[in-house]
Amino acid sequence: MLILRLIQALLVSAMLFIFFMLVKHLKKNKINPFKRFWTGFWIGLLTDALDTLGIGSFATTTTCFKLTKLVTDDRQLPGTMTVAHVLPVLIQSLCFIFVVKVEVLTLLAMAAAAFIGAYFGTHITKNWHAPTVQRILGSLLIIAAIIMIIRIIYHPGEHLSDNIHGLHGIWLFVGIGFNFIVGVLMTMGLGNYAPELIFFSLMGLSPTVAMPVMMLDAAMIMTASSSQFIKANRVSWDGFAGIVSGGIIGVLLAVFFLTNLDINSLKLLVIAIVFFTGGMLIRSSFTSHKQQTNR
Repeated sequence: MLILRLIQALLVSAMLFIFFMLVKHLKKNKINPFKRFWTGFWIGLLTDALDTLGIGSFATTTTCFKLTKLVTDDRQLPGTMTVAHVLPVLIQSLCFIFVVKVEVLTLLAMAAAAFIGAYFGTHITKNWHAPTVQRILGSLLIIAAIIMIIRIIYHPGEHLSDNIHGLHGIWLFVGIGFNFIVGVLMTMGLGNYAPELIFFSLMGLSPTVAMPVMMLDAAMIMTASSSQFIKANRVSWDGFAGIVSGGIIGVLLAVFFLTNLDINSLKLLVIAIVFFTGGMLIRSSFTSHKQQTNR
């Protein structure tokens, strides 16, 4: 329990660090983050609610930015999304560590593995063909979702445990290796939510156990990268305050919704999320390949 309290304290410290860094930067550069507040608010509310449900926020935020023309320079997209979503994601992580029971060893080991994977990922993946990786990962996610459907149809009561809160023995090492790979793939713009949800589900654990792990992964990586994006002036500030405000409300609403779902409904939600993510990855792989061919 002491270690969990320390993690929670670190998350609060990270929130304060980001908040004061933002205030200092905005004051120093005389930036008004309240322009187009309500446009940003609805974007934050929608995208961070979906993010908390495990769908992720970057693809949906990019779409919203394109539709509303809130960010017109594509070079600012990664920085704007990371910095605008980092506070809601830190709150997500804090909420799930509070409300979901997860073993400390599983939480720390898997989160650390993803962080290390992300740290070395840029060097590991620099010569990888992104469309091929997207296609393979998308296909694997869809296959895993089909396996989950078969299990639910033919063995509806099997592999459904909300009494197990972590991985042990060889399966913990498998989880650490898996999350290291997920961290590496995150540096290519691939999300960690769907892979981790499906992994814990296939391990026979409740998908809720995945949520503190995957949110802590994202919170650690986004906190580290946000400071760099702010210092490099790679953030568009229009609608920024709205995205953060709406995002925090979206997170709290989604956490309340998820914690009131029974395990069977949650598994069905995971299957839907994984099918959606897998399909989007395969679609993106062909789009990326077409763009590279046309250059």
